[in-house]
Amino acid sequence: METHTAKILDGKALAQKIQTELAATITESQPKIGRVPGLAVLMVGDNPASAAYVKNKEKACAKVGIASFGKHFPTQTSQTELEAVIAQLNEDERVDGILVQLPLPNHLDAVGLLHTIAPDKDADGLHPVNLGRLVRGETGLRSCTPAGVMRLLQEYKISLAGKQAVVLGRSILVGKPMALMLLEADATVTIAHSRSQDLKTITQNADILIAAVGIPGLITADMVKPGAVVVDVGINRVTDSSGKNSLVGDVQFAATADVAEYITPVPGGIGPMTVAMLLQNTVSSYLQVHNL
Repeated sequence: METHTAKILDGKALAQKIQTELAATITESQPKIGRVPGLAVLMVGDNPASAAYVKNKEKACAKVGIASFGKHFPTQTSQTELEAVIAQLNEDERVDGILVQLPLPNHLDAVGLLHTIAPDKDADGLHPVNLGRLVRGETGLRSCTPAGVMRLLQEYKISLAGKQAVVLGRSILVGKPMALMLLEADATVTIAHSRSQDLKTITQNADILIAAVGIPGLITADMVKPGAVVVDVGINRVTDSSGKNSLVGDVQFAATADVAEYITPVPGGIGPMTVAMLLQNTVSSYLQVHNL
């Protein structure tokens, strides 16, 4: 019997291609606009994972020519102080995108801060106005992770129209906007979650399976329809018996790759695409302001 291994959906390579395109767009637009695009990433406290993500985002900005206006605040910073900073950034003409790095210290209200961001500078695409535009199928800034998934599927010319898509997870960050974007692309969409009964029966029907629950290795090979497209949004830090740390997704990669037609790796799949879409959103806002 011949062994079959799924084709890899290489988010890392596509993210680099997008960054190259964005760099060219910025080089071309800068003389007309008179400045480069600007992104402000706000981080509160000293969560090491968040610090690594922020550094990663700022490095990506520098690479394509986006100016960083990020600020790092001590853990005890108040809601009022942060809202005042966001209000200033809303008015700052050099800033096209604003995002608050999550998670925040417990005393802060993340939703309240998000509502303070001007919708057209909402680089994460999570403001109610932008989610409303997504529901209505209007143009607007889109949530970075699901937008990255869509862009990756498009790059590999994976057709979605009429296909059965199953989204595992219902968060406002990924699950819900993901389902809406798949609907917009004419897929038939099922949303499943921790309370869904008989998950295996649901996932086995999926032509396109998107796992975004944050449970390491939840999806096993027998839960996947042969020839399906499997997109793993989970990024879980696990420690093995010898104390070694590694990143794994929600999908058992090796076994599932024997069944699926396409699969995303973790790391190197959706992670880099999320950052690429953040840059894309910032550049879109920048061009929008100047009607370019």
